[in-house]
Parts: sequence; structure tokens; C-alpha cells
Amino acid sequence: MVARSEVGVPLPLAPETSLYDFDAAYRAAYGGRLAGVDEAGRGPLAGPVVAGAAILAPDDRFDWLDDSKKVTPRRRDRLFEEITARAIAWGVGVGSVAEIEEINILQASRRAMARAVAALGDPPEVVLVDAVTIPMASPQVGLVKGDQRSASIAAASILAKVTRDRLMAEYAVRYPGYGFDRHKGYPTASHRQAVARLGPSPIHRKTFRGVREFVVAAD
Repeated sequence: MVARSEVGVPLPLAPETSLYDFDAAYRAAYGGRLAGVDEAGRGPLAGPVVAGAAILAPDDRFDWLDDSKKVTPRRRDRLFEEITARAIAWGVGVGSVAEIEEINILQASRRAMARAVAALGDPPEVVLVDAVTIPMASPQVGLVKGDQRSASIAAASILAKVTRDRLMAEYAVRYPGYGFDRHKGYPTASHRQAVARLGPSPIHRKTFRGVREFVVAAD
């Protein structure tokens, strides 16, 4: 069996015995410059979508590396520092709230991912990406739950999540009262109550349900 990239290049299905073994099979087929890509922030009512990309050294191993949603905040911060210090290359891309409003969240996510890959420098031989395809020339494989299958995607998910969480903490200072440092823009009950009470902030996604109702009320 083969998986097909967006550009139509056949890619071998790798044996899934560990996060690192999965990457090793693709690295052996395409060369050492294998990148993992993932995003954070498609579901929130506020803030940008952020993507990460990482090219890990073949023999490197990281304690606690996993899907960022399964790692505690403290360990995510530690992994972020380790990945950015030890990766062969890494990059982050952002899809702004304005882009999300203009072209929708999926397309803004794809743009952010392409920017993260571009930030790596030289193009990868192959890109492993969590579930979606990216507008780019390099061969790529879209993997369902890729952040639980590939070490490179898991590392990218850490980069994206930590970067976005830090941005939302900064927004919490700039726009007090919404609790962005706690819920990171996700539609928690307290966040919805804050929007109803204060109206949308400049970083709210005004086309999203849970926000758009209060845009009209505020006009």
C-alpha cells in the first residue's frame, strides 16, 4: 500500500512501532531532511492559529515527547526549549485573525503551516503533516492523529502550542477581563460569559459562533 502526497508522489506506509521508528522509515526512503508539521488554535474563539515545523536529528530522543495535548504545560515548556536548542531546523508560522476572517480557519491554518515550513530554510525531502495538506512543493503525507504517530509532528505540535499559549498570555495583559491566559481563547463557559459581558475584543474571531452574535449587539 502507498499513501499519496498532494503533489502525487507515492510514499511508503511506515511501520508504527514508535514515534521515532515511524519517522525513520520515511527518512530512509527520502533522506535525512524530514520535517513534521502541526498547528494549534483552530478551535478557539479568539487569537491566531499557529503552526510549528521541526526537523529532528535521526538519533535524538526527547523525554515526554508526545502530542502536545497529552503533555503538561510545564513539560511542554521544557520540550520547547529542548527542541529549539537541538533540532536540525525548526520554524513557526502564524495565521492572523484577519486571515481567519477572510479565508476561513482551514485555509489560514494551511498558510500558517506553509510559513512554518518556509522558516526551516532548505526545503525538506518529505513533510509529515497532521491530517491536512499544505500548499508547497515538497512531497508530503497527511496523517490522521499524526501528532500521536510521528516524533517530528509531535515536536511541531509542541512548538505550535507553546508559541500560541505565550501569545495568548500577552493578549491577556493587553485585553484584560477575558482570561486569555487561562483558556487561551477556547470557548469555555467563562470565556463565553466574558464576551457576552464585555463584547468582542480586537482579537476575537467575529465570524465564529459565540462571538458574531455580540458583534451585532455592539454595533
